[in-house]
Amino acid sequence: MSDNSNPQRILTDQDIQQITRAEELAYELKVEEVMSRDVQCLHPDMLMHDALELFRTKRISGAPVTCDSSLCGVVSMEDLIRCLLKQDLDARISDYMTPNPFFIHPQDPVIEALKLFVSTRHGRLPVVDQDRKVVGILTKGDITAGLLRALQKDFHAEELRRYRASHLFEDIVSDRTSLILRYQIKPRDFSHGGAASSNIKRALLRLGATPNIARRCGIAAYEAEMNLIIHTTNGGMIRVEIEPHQITIEASDDGPGIRDIDLAMQPGYSTASEEIRELGFGAGMGLVNIKRCVDQFRLESTWGKGTRLKVRIFMKPEESAA
Repeated sequence: MSDNSNPQRILTDQDIQQITRAEELAYELKVEEVMSRDVQCLHPDMLMHDALELFRTKRISGAPVTCDSSLCGVVSMEDLIRCLLKQDLDARISDYMTPNPFFIHPQDPVIEALKLFVSTRHGRLPVVDQDRKVVGILTKGDITAGLLRALQKDFHAEELRRYRASHLFEDIVSDRTSLILRYQIKPRDFSHGGAASSNIKRALLRLGATPNIARRCGIAAYEAEMNLIIHTTNGGMIRVEIEPHQITIEASDDGPGIRDIDLAMQPGYSTASEEIRELGFGAGMGLVNIKRCVDQFRLESTWGKGTRLKVRIFMKPEESAA
């Protein structure tokens, strides 16, 4: 068992400013909210000349390749350039396309798409439903445009909704006052991934916490939530204790546990199955992102028995939920 606590470390203002509202929105927005729905698809039996004409007329740099509406490949500008260098425009698209490409689902958070863009270096991701039917296409430009729309909507919504529940703590006299939130997380429940962390962040904002505090808690809770969904046998529990001076987040489960905590803390290290990776999860950055957002980090695990993560975020008087 390893003690990774660091009670002396307090995040600086510079650290906090690095967690932007745009980054927070990447955890909140779903792919279907930012993707392009007007998808230009090609067929494997079409010619590369058809791909060239499609790219030219539609001003795009890549397209999914489908068989009976099901994704079977992707052809990109790089593939077209290879074809042009060989003067091989009469070749079939199947000769140059990338088969079995990475893809993402409409209900996945945008942050998972960003992780795929970083890890695969691809310029676009087909968006497919449960039957592998192509329903959209996602590029980095789509994400940028979607984030800008969300930020604008966010601004207007904040102007309309300014109420706070700060009085919740003000009228209570006790030696120690706290509000406890609990969320039961089911294993492999990707359709509800991010729901608990979104509710936690919303509760903090309504209690009067600053946006920076809510963002840090939201990101830490999201990564803990997804770890429970991806890695646990029976799911687990997220418990949040909100006090005027600090917020404590605990995530616990009953297995399978972590064999090597030091290794698990390395950026990019993941024990996620190939099936989970194909879904776009398990990039191995969850614990790293959590530690980046909190002031105190403690991770304990026993192989075969379970894992308990406990983190704290300390608040200055001007940040307090009271």
